[in-house]
Amino acid sequence: MTEQQQTPATAAPTDGAAAEPSAGTQVTEQIAAAPDTAPVEEIPATETPATPQGGPVAPKDRRVLRAVLRWTAVVTVFAALGAGTAYGITGMERTEVPGLATESDGRWAYPEITRPPLPSGSPGPFDTKNWAQAHYADLRALLLPAPEGATDDKTLRGADGWLPTKDFLNVFESKEDRDDVGQLLTDHGLRHIAARGWTAADGTGTRVYLLQFDTGTVADDIYGELTTYGAPLHAVRGAAEAEFDDKYPTAADFDSMSVMRYSYDEVKPYGAEQLRQAYLRAGDVVAVVLQSRKGTAAAVPFQQTVTLQSQLLG
Repeated sequence: MTEQQQTPATAAPTDGAAAEPSAGTQVTEQIAAAPDTAPVEEIPATETPATPQGGPVAPKDRRVLRAVLRWTAVVTVFAALGAGTAYGITGMERTEVPGLATESDGRWAYPEITRPPLPSGSPGPFDTKNWAQAHYADLRALLLPAPEGATDDKTLRGADGWLPTKDFLNVFESKEDRDDVGQLLTDHGLRHIAARGWTAADGTGTRVYLLQFDTGTVADDIYGELTTYGAPLHAVRGAAEAEFDDKYPTAADFDSMSVMRYSYDEVKPYGAEQLRQAYLRAGDVVAVVLQSRKGTAAAVPFQQTVTLQSQLLG
């Protein structure tokens, strides 16, 4: 820290000699002694002006200065109030701002969603030290919870929360596909399946399946055996034909570096229901998300469900 140098006060003379004139006095005397110089207007004794750099300030100038200072203070206060208001508005939900309330865009009201805690000393699935990209958290705790007002599908609970493989295989339409996928899961060392399903208030049915393997490499192999960019490789019940959903916004994806996604829509004309489906691969887990509704199935709840499930796995 720079030390401030203080100028000591000049002691009063004790020998009767005249005191040395101050700097301000010297300037006045020099101006008075200078030839051909107009006399300096004398300032009334009742007013003692400040002496800023550059010389004395006239009364009019002082009044202007005071006015400028007052308005500067006012502007500063209003600027602070304006910043506080802007902060308050940006921190509010859109529906809380008067005049900006909007109708629902179709999203469901999910409960607060948090990732389950990891066992002590265990890394996350995408930690650089976790070469297997393994999820050490309980797979059942990584399932997306049902939204508010939905009816739980108890058939997907399984024993102790683990779904038998044969129940998952019933997702596929033909016996041939069920046999093929069953063999793939056996060959790739499927560890277990956790599943959850529900029916929303509008009649939309959702099923989420999480399949866990030994490593991320194995999960990536099975992911490639179940999906392609253009369409899933095995037809799901209720959608004999499906195609890549090119209307699914990539902005809705959680993190393409950790969670891979292929989403599909049923090819028109739909049957009794429209079925949307997505396949995710996150570390050692492959997720299948199916959502259907009589007539048509809205896109927004499907995208919301896929995104939230991706976040839990990522």
